[in-house]
Amino acid sequence: MKKVLTIAGSDSTGGAGIEADLKTFQEYGVFGFASIASIVTMDPSMGWTHEVTAMDTSLVEKQLISAFTGEPMDAVKTGMLGNEANIAQAAKMIQQQQVKQVVIDPVIACKGTAHILQPKSVDALIEYLLPLADVVTPNLIEAGILSGMGDLKDLVAMKGAAKRIYHLGAKCVVVKGGHRLPGAQAIDLVYDGHSFTTLESRRIDTDFNHGAGCTFSAAITAGLAKGLPLLESIRLAKDFVVAAIRQGVLINPYVGHVWHGAYNHAEERMIPHE
Repeated sequence: MKKVLTIAGSDSTGGAGIEADLKTFQEYGVFGFASIASIVTMDPSMGWTHEVTAMDTSLVEKQLISAFTGEPMDAVKTGMLGNEANIAQAAKMIQQQQVKQVVIDPVIACKGTAHILQPKSVDALIEYLLPLADVVTPNLIEAGILSGMGDLKDLVAMKGAAKRIYHLGAKCVVVKGGHRLPGAQAIDLVYDGHSFTTLESRRIDTDFNHGAGCTFSAAITAGLAKGLPLLESIRLAKDFVVAAIRQGVLINPYVGHVWHGAYNHAEERMIPHE
């Protein structure tokens, strides 16, 4: 069985972060490992404001040592790492372990805004992680920040940002247009340094999309671990997350999550026979 590690933040509501990654790995039939680099909490008394608490870097290192003991990982993904020290630690371990498939989800901004959670983390991501990335999966806001191009409003701008991020060291860049681009289609752009590929799906009119980005990058990671070609891994991941969004779940008055089991109809499994 293929082994896949996520180094990311924990979302106690279960929609994003490590929780989303492990659910996705399970649906893909790979064995998931996890190292928690940060904890994200939301305050309902303050309108569901987010707070990110970084784990101590020495504890992140201990988790990584535990996870990497044994046979090599087939793939690794990173998510919200909390601070620059944790980013550097994750990069150090990925290099030491000579991981062959590395997916970087550059979680650096609050969802739906250009507010950077930790400005120093942007520099650390660019310095330490992007040169290790087989795939990096920024959304429009993150791509605008990493590329220095700011607000990306159309496909032309997405292509410009993808080229700039590629030249920062990533082997393949997937800019997620998601629901932020105008029009009836949700468009993602793939750039491998040679050509562009656009992936389109019908836009889904829903607010139940928390965790979509984490789920997408986790699905790419699992696909690569199982030996799928890069573009096929990305296409399947898009299909997987579209199904997850289409069957999103209302969690509380503030948020709705994607349903990670939608693609495989997981809700139909393990039903007691009468």
